[in-house]
Amino acid sequence: MNMNFERKLPIPMEVKEMYPLSKKTSDLIDRRRAEVERIFSGKDDRIALIVGPCSADNEDSVMDYILRLAEVQQKVKDKICIIPRIYTNKPRTTGQGYKGLVHQPDPNEKPDAFKGIIATRELHMRAVDEAEFTCADEMLYPENYKYLDDILGYVAVGARSVENQQHRLVASGIEVPVGMKNPTSGDLSVMMNSIVAGQSQHDFIYRGWSVQSSGNPFTHAIMRGFTDEHGGVYPNYHYENLVHVHELYAKKPELQNPAVIIDANHSNSRKNPFEQPRIIKEVLNYCTYNADLKGLIKGFMVESYIEDGNQKPDGGMYGKSITDACLGWPKTERLILDMADAL
Repeated sequence: MNMNFERKLPIPMEVKEMYPLSKKTSDLIDRRRAEVERIFSGKDDRIALIVGPCSADNEDSVMDYILRLAEVQQKVKDKICIIPRIYTNKPRTTGQGYKGLVHQPDPNEKPDAFKGIIATRELHMRAVDEAEFTCADEMLYPENYKYLDDILGYVAVGARSVENQQHRLVASGIEVPVGMKNPTSGDLSVMMNSIVAGQSQHDFIYRGWSVQSSGNPFTHAIMRGFTDEHGGVYPNYHYENLVHVHELYAKKPELQNPAVIIDANHSNSRKNPFEQPRIIKEVLNYCTYNADLKGLIKGFMVESYIEDGNQKPDGGMYGKSITDACLGWPKTERLILDMADAL
């Protein structure tokens, strides 16, 4: 085999024993998870806002950012439930470049998966303990989910992973809401099939075990725009797009808790993060016009950090993304307050 097996990594149970959750932390996680589930079940009419850096590249600046979010959360808690993004895996289109905290806890040093696993768990634990947030992460590697399954509040399956069988099956055994993005091709039937798979029961192999999943009733859609066969980039957050998704859900009455999250960046904004506030404002206007959409749209996903834009991995500017460009903090704070005023 053309691989060098460098070291055997600890299993999730061992890492959890090394970095256990206190009862206080576990109780807070349970409360936050119940809060988010009420939004996706329609029992709570607040909007979920999944917001944060494209990738969690630096523990200090990510925690600085999350603590700022915690202050704003208190101002808008009656209308918005903030779920910070701590994305510790970064999918790369060509496989090249920075792959996230779990691979490379220090972007300026060589990869170290063991240190990355520890850094990932510690960062998510700090967000709960210091800011009282359960956070979102992308499930890029399904086998890694168990390292964080007792901490996370939300899971996203990306556009390149949504067709993968293992992602769909593992999603069916996750206890928190899982968002399935439409694929990069924009084929919504793929997204809907992944939601059906995520909400269904399955028998499959996971981490060397034969397992049975119960189905995740909070598996739902994330609309992120798409790219055609010629490389053209198109949004899918417009009114007609969302009415179509409502119709697709109606054709699958077996699905529970119909829900859509709008990813305001990626192809919807043509990766221009400064378009995100406009996109959210437009979608909120659709909800005032159409009661079906108001019931369907449960929230938004925003890429945001301390500084506007992005930089190279060795750029050295504190709180500025080293992957996709983000909306800076002053604009993000204004966005959240404006959203609350509009709701």
